[in-house]
Amino acid sequence: MPPKAPRAWQRMLSGRRLDLLDPTPVDIEIEDIAHGLAFVARWNGQTHGDFAYSVAEHSLLVEELFGRINPKAPVQWRLAALLHDAPEYVIGDMISPVKAAVGAGYGELDARLTAAIHIRFGLPAALPKSIKAQIKRADKVSAWMEAVQIAGFSEAESTKFFGRPSPEVMQGLAIRLRPPVEVRRDFVARHEALLAAL
Repeated sequence: MPPKAPRAWQRMLSGRRLDLLDPTPVDIEIEDIAHGLAFVARWNGQTHGDFAYSVAEHSLLVEELFGRINPKAPVQWRLAALLHDAPEYVIGDMISPVKAAVGAGYGELDARLTAAIHIRFGLPAALPKSIKAQIKRADKVSAWMEAVQIAGFSEAESTKFFGRPSPEVMQGLAIRLRPPVEVRRDFVARHEALLAAL
């Protein structure tokens, strides 16, 4: 008798059973994404403050930055910016050195989950390269801000890794550390607002 295959699905709080190896859009709920991301710490939790800086908070900031950098971008691409790290609600946030050590398997898993999430919310399974590049630009601005404001990097060190962002893009924005329940609520509300504007 062949050995039993290891379990590759996760039960979500919504009751959905998400198959990580073959995810389907019908098993994806925004509340599950928001909940998971609100409890996943960026920077492996190595940040100042009384709360972890969550991937959900980061995603809200990236969507805001994307809108500032691309003020005429269609709403669907702002939605894509908000969801750019959505697979991390089940696979966690690995810092770049860990991703490099894990290898191609992580990227393949991330791509399958991303495609299912995109389809679930009316986005193309794979984003156009130009949109991915614009989201990555906003992501790097966010990373620079996070590194300097809460992760203990000097501005010079942060600029070396992420590039120096335009001060105008960041004007009036500051990293906020909040309880997960608040971030989860705001993530869902922003998602609903973007869907309503499509």
